Amino acid sequence: MSNNLPDKDKKDWQDFISSKDKLPNKDGKHQKKTKLKIRSIDLHGYTLDQANKIIENFIQNSYSEKINKLIVVTGKGLHSQNEKDPYVSKDLSILKYSVPEFISNNKNLMNIIHEIQDAKIEDGGSGAFYIFLKKNKFTK
Repeated sequence: MSNNLPDKDKKDWQDFISSKDKLPNKDGKHQKKTKLKIRSIDLHGYTLDQANKIIENFIQNSYSEKINKLIVVTGKGLHSQNEKDPYVSKDLSILKYSVPEFISNNKNLMNIIHEIQDAKIEDGGSGAFYIFLKKNKFTK
């Protein structure tokens, strides 16, 4: 310790060192732990038009009900009828790529969506994705 310190600061330091009180951790972010309200939907078996209409209503209803996280299961396209159409790539499933594209091109939906992510394996892996909705401040 420097000798140039006032006696009061030295005393405060000694009191601090001898105290058993712990300092609060200021390095950790003070995040409010909010429990996610999760809802999921399975789009297997729907046509592209049906799936787009359903997902649009699903997202808007979930937002108005203050749901935070959506799990959207589209499937991997393994049972798709694409192979019967010579003009459609057999490597691309219809819903897996088209539904996220429909969502990202819909400005009304994107205004209430915070983020879209690939799903973890336990939620469907490459046959599903997450939608995290923005906080809805306007409904009860």
